Amino acid sequence: MSKKLPIVAIVGRANVGKSSLFNAILERREAIVAREAGTTRDSIMARAEFKDQHFWLVDTAGIKDPADEFEFTIQEQIVQAADSADIIWVVVEANIPITEEDRRVAKMALKSRKPVFLIINKIDRAKGHDLSGFERLGIKPIIWTSTTQQKGIEQLLSTLVSVIPKAIEEVDDDRLRIAIVGRPNVGKSQLFNTLAKKQQAIVADRAGTTRDVNRSVVRYKGREIEILDTAGIRRSGKIQVGVERFSVIRALSAIEQADICLVLMDVNELNVQLDQKITGMVKDAGKGLVLVVSKWDTAEDKDAFTRDQLAAEIAANYDFVPWAPLVFTSSVSGQNVTKLFDLALDIDNERHKIIPTSELNKWLRQVVDLHPPAGLKNRSPKLNYMVQETDNPTPSFKIFGSHSRFVHWSYKRYLDRKIRETYDYAGTPIQFWFIEKHQTHKHGDSPTKEVERASSE
Repeated sequence: MSKKLPIVAIVGRANVGKSSLFNAILERREAIVAREAGTTRDSIMARAEFKDQHFWLVDTAGIKDPADEFEFTIQEQIVQAADSADIIWVVVEANIPITEEDRRVAKMALKSRKPVFLIINKIDRAKGHDLSGFERLGIKPIIWTSTTQQKGIEQLLSTLVSVIPKAIEEVDDDRLRIAIVGRPNVGKSQLFNTLAKKQQAIVADRAGTTRDVNRSVVRYKGREIEILDTAGIRRSGKIQVGVERFSVIRALSAIEQADICLVLMDVNELNVQLDQKITGMVKDAGKGLVLVVSKWDTAEDKDAFTRDQLAAEIAANYDFVPWAPLVFTSSVSGQNVTKLFDLALDIDNERHKIIPTSELNKWLRQVVDLHPPAGLKNRSPKLNYMVQETDNPTPSFKIFGSHSRFVHWSYKRYLDRKIRETYDYAGTPIQFWFIEKHQTHKHGDSPTKEVERASSE
């Protein structure tokens, strides 16, 4: 069975403290946020962890629209959040009586039939206020928080992990799912249409279950491939009112549903920071990745020399995913469009590659002998043996040893580079789990294990 991480959307009117809550959760010791080169600190989504439960946390920005657009905007945003998110957090202010906006947000969230939490924030400012009225919103559970005093955060996360499963199981089939993601107007829909028309047979065309995710199922070289066309992801400061607020959630949901993602970038607007951020989202999600330069037919100089120059420039700006293939395409001329399917099939094979444990340990001894592990805090890690996880869609390896949690980040990159030199894994991220094996206690107690997840970035 394939798995996808649950998505938690934080919704509410403006200035109720959604972003402060978002930041407070991610800055806790229990929370681990995967940050890549090219991402910014004001990002409105992050992958987080609490008590071994991983999930996506999304700050949807405040609802603050002109009166004549309010009704449409409120309903559209909450409906879209319900379509794409698995859990909805409705945030209100403890020191301000319930407003009409709060009531409408709560009503629409409850209509989604998704699990909904009511988070009453800023309780440190509510001394002397009557707080019983919030129960009339009809949402349970109710969690009281203060982000400035860090109150209620742990209770909120504990309640969350008791509701969501370890991972959401999806239907197990042999269909390969490819998501086309990127900024608006980079050519996603045109590539989507061209890919469908290029193939031997179109199996089905249908609208997605989430807003603005169009799907087409084609058959290529005997394999069913489902293509997902997503809404464009805008920079948070450029997101407009209405439907664009939730384009990030919809795209993130599509990334989670996919096995492999095509990140499109316009040849006329290369090396945009948001393109790098979207690429980081795909890597964080552990999905296969292809960097696609679109609209190659519109480039002024389309010779091999220009392409090689651009490829070197892109490689320098995307050095955090050096394993991702780069393709120059044109949906108008069809250049390299079919190649995307061949690459996707190759990447899928790499993601399902299983290496025998004996080979892995032989490889580990060789790379450790060549370059002993560097450590943090004056510790000298020792890496004894490793095994591959077989139930993880992302290639993942457990490495056992002593002081392994102190392995320096540069050494993790070294391991990533060396394992790719031997076993390839082109087009997919790799995860390493470092497991600490302590000495058996004198009284015969079984050894304890301390696990630290460390990705290969």
